[in-house]
Amino acid sequence: MLLIVAVVLLLFLPEPWDVIGAAVFAVLGSIELYLWNRTVRGRRKVVGTQTLVGQIAEVRATCRPHGQVFVGGELWEAECAAGADVGTTVRVLRVDGLTLVVEPTP
Repeated sequence: MLLIVAVVLLLFLPEPWDVIGAAVFAVLGSIELYLWNRTVRGRRKVVGTQTLVGQIAEVRATCRPHGQVFVGGELWEAECAAGADVGTTVRVLRVDGLTLVVEPTP
């Protein structure tokens, strides 16, 4: 973002100040990119349906044995052999296609 400000200042400020302003914001923009890269580099990549295994979900449609659960901000089809009523919390055991296999939490 600050690199864009540097280009705009270079184009619109009067003669001596355009270079000074652009240089200051270019340096600040470079520091911003460096710090952002350092914070992002160490993060673990979290993608795919396998990241749901072990998560706690809330039953939205009764699972006897098929129903729906809400986990990770999404509504998923679920299968619960033990059965679970609406509002019960369940743990995701595995992912079978687009269906979550769950069990009630104690």
